[in-house]
Amino acid sequence: NQSHESSMVKLDRFNGNNYTCWKDKMLFLLTALKISYILDSSLEPISEELAASDDGTQPSALEIEQTKIKRKKCEEDELLCRGDILNTLSDMLYDLFIGMQTAKEIWDALEFKYKAEE
Repeated sequence: NQSHESSMVKLDRFNGNNYTCWKDKMLFLLTALKISYILDSSLEPISEELAASDDGTQPSALEIEQTKIKRKKCEEDELLCRGDILNTLSDMLYDLFIGMQTAKEIWDALEFKYKAEE
């Protein structure tokens, strides 16, 4: 995706300085890419199985398909979001945070570490 790549270039690598400025630019970028929702703490995971409704009606094939599509999009957006955050970190910070599994985990750890230092 060309627009995705070109937008990444504009963000300076974060090396531990100017956290608030980096965070604001990063959030703007993730919002422009429509993936900032991944960092929302109230985001509920999409369950594997759709439950029957209260009256016992089973989910339709369409509902099952839509849920699969939503889950796939969420998984892809998670990967993009995590990658975008990691790609804007300096090599030293990248090495520190690469072990974390989710974008939210990395985001919160950065916030915890650098917000306190400012």
